[in-house]
Amino acid sequence: MASTHYRLFIDGEHVDSPDRYEIRYPYNGEVVGTVARASEREVDAALAAATRAFERTKRLTRAQRAEILSAMSRAVAERRADFERAITLCTGKPISYARAEVGRTAGVLALAAEESKRFGGGYEPLDLDPLHPRAVGIVERFPIGPIAAIAPFNFPLNLVTHKVAPAIASGNTVIAKPPPQCPGPALMLAEIARDAGLPPGAFNVISADPPVAERLATDERIRMLSFTGSARVGWSLKAKAVRQRVALELGGNGGLIVDEDANLEFAAARAARGAFVHAGQVCISVQRIFVHRKVYGRFTQLLVDATEELQVGDPMDENTLVGPMITPEAADRVMEWISEAKAAGAGILTGNRRDGSVVYPTIIELGNPVLHRLRVWCEEVFGPVATLEPIDSFAEGVAATNDSPYGLQAGVFTRNLDHAFEAFREIDAGAVIVGDTGVFRVDTYPFGGMKGSGLGREGVRWAMEAMTDPKILVLNLRER
Repeated sequence: MASTHYRLFIDGEHVDSPDRYEIRYPYNGEVVGTVARASEREVDAALAAATRAFERTKRLTRAQRAEILSAMSRAVAERRADFERAITLCTGKPISYARAEVGRTAGVLALAAEESKRFGGGYEPLDLDPLHPRAVGIVERFPIGPIAAIAPFNFPLNLVTHKVAPAIASGNTVIAKPPPQCPGPALMLAEIARDAGLPPGAFNVISADPPVAERLATDERIRMLSFTGSARVGWSLKAKAVRQRVALELGGNGGLIVDEDANLEFAAARAARGAFVHAGQVCISVQRIFVHRKVYGRFTQLLVDATEELQVGDPMDENTLVGPMITPEAADRVMEWISEAKAAGAGILTGNRRDGSVVYPTIIELGNPVLHRLRVWCEEVFGPVATLEPIDSFAEGVAATNDSPYGLQAGVFTRNLDHAFEAFREIDAGAVIVGDTGVFRVDTYPFGGMKGSGLGREGVRWAMEAMTDPKILVLNLRER
């Protein structure tokens, strides 16, 4: 398997560094790439380039921004095979799931192109004040400056794009730090942006160790930090970003409620996919499943059957849904948490085995609330593990879902409209998905969490609002 060298991208050009590290294919450990590691010097160059380029990007017209983003969308679609291969080889994501990520990315860029045409301010009536009977206001939104975009390995293209696209659409510049395991998609996206006409320095890509990358949270030239990743790192960066705006998407341990009137076959199939796709390495993955006791036995069997039908293994196989963990160490951690649950008396309904970095989908049955202290329940597993337990009422399921330090997305299967709205009102999460699991996402809606799951929202228009400032022009007119 050929190895690719990934450089940095600064001021519209590829930049190399003598300091490098390796990328290994998670499925078999084979070296598939090397990456140039940025030093303070390269970070300084990227900061300077983004600051200079902002003088140009803030003056781009809406039509110019829209054309750049439209061209980027078309180019991503044309190069989709390159993106898919890079994603799968570097992260172990099943190729079919990588293909879906590339398709979503082209869609996000097209959406940003459309939003750039209509996003702005409006007319503000001021004659409500009797002292200014002829005053009017015109509100416009202005870009704030360089944006730091830090993304994780599980969606190395789409999560970068969810930060880059609204930045370009609103006239800002970007310094992206892609995941160290998979910088290729961000670098290809930067090349595409340059070829589409984005000014040099408007989109920079650096790979750097955490002490160096922290400059993206502390340098005063950065006006906003948009971070997706672990809660520990995210909140730490927020504490250091004293003057910057901060948006954090930090994951969760998603709850799923299955009501007594649910379509059990559909719910079980969706729950299995939602819990185990990409080996559970998805921030909105289903982790804690609460099932009404009246249907618990039937649902449990359906869920186990659906889980055991999932294809596990080679991510290059079109039929694989569950590939490897990102590293052997990640697989070690997940197996340790499963063993901890088993030793505490939890039941293992399926799974609890591994093959190299591949951990087989594991369902853990919790028959005692005391077991809620286990890490598989109260922390984010970020692996192919789901817990299952009965509830005696829908309200109990809502309370159990909320019994978590996280609140990103939650799923509900019910045909009871009152229960649907009860979940919407009472569950502390950024989104409540009725009729599907929390893995559901459409790239337009405000995406983000409550509590330990972060702050701020993504989704193109919502991110554009955070990346701009409103300014009002007041015309205090006088009668002739």
